[in-house]
Amino acid sequence: MKALVATGDDDLVEFRDVDPPAAGPGEVLVDVRAVSLNRGELHRLRSAAAGWRPGWDFAGTVAADSAFPAGTPVCGLATGGSWAERVCVPDDRLTCVPPAVPLSRAAALPVAGLTALRTLRLAGELTGRRVHVTGSSGGVGGYAVDLARRAGARVVAAADEGCDVVLESVGGGSLAAALAAVAPGGLVVSFGNSAREQATFDPSAFYPRQAMLRGYYLLDDVIADPPAADLAHLVHLVANGELRNDVTHVADWLHARTALTDMRERRLHGKAVLEVTRCHSARSR
Repeated sequence: MKALVATGDDDLVEFRDVDPPAAGPGEVLVDVRAVSLNRGELHRLRSAAAGWRPGWDFAGTVAADSAFPAGTPVCGLATGGSWAERVCVPDDRLTCVPPAVPLSRAAALPVAGLTALRTLRLAGELTGRRVHVTGSSGGVGGYAVDLARRAGARVVAAADEGCDVVLESVGGGSLAAALAAVAPGGLVVSFGNSAREQATFDPSAFYPRQAMLRGYYLLDDVIADPPAADLAHLVHLVANGELRNDVTHVADWLHARTALTDMRERRLHGKAVLEVTRCHSARSR
């Protein structure tokens, strides 16, 4: 089958023929129809050795009867390798997709939606609390803003003094500002570093407030707490129009290299999705 793999250079990815996966007990084979691009995958690609296979988010149809009947539309989260014609994942890492949600939109949901849901959950009860989300125009940010409001939080546009919860993914000066702005007893959750910069802050100004800085990494979290139920909840919200699921860029996966380059050069904003087409001789461009 065809798959996108790392080139180990500035081209980032290329198509190669790879062995198709085989499902073991408790696993599901999925014919992939769409995948989304995450900045974390781009960062990995920029330093990955040739042959590494990227891909976390995916949506498609079940290839063979298993925990789900063959032909069932699903979306899910792989630990890698989903940028391919077929993927195999544990059955507790995917959920059914109803007709109201196109597969191209479902593919944009797992990493960003789960990260938003689970980082907010770390803060506990949100009713009436001031929440700030850095990078709110990005994939995780959009979901986090909607989910926080649904939970009764007051979402604020800037990390002003007195924020009870800050979800921080930019790093560098943005993380430092969040630590300076968090309220006494508040929480800053760091789950990314899109600026690729170190953060410097004054501990003497931070620790008297007895606030907390916590890191979060989704791919480790789903090992301890499989995401099927949370994915089903998110898909339900999207299907009912209760959670925005905006996809700003859709392209054929033949154009993966262009999309990744645009993301690297910050010409591409929001969620980008690649539709996986079947072809006998694929060439990324």
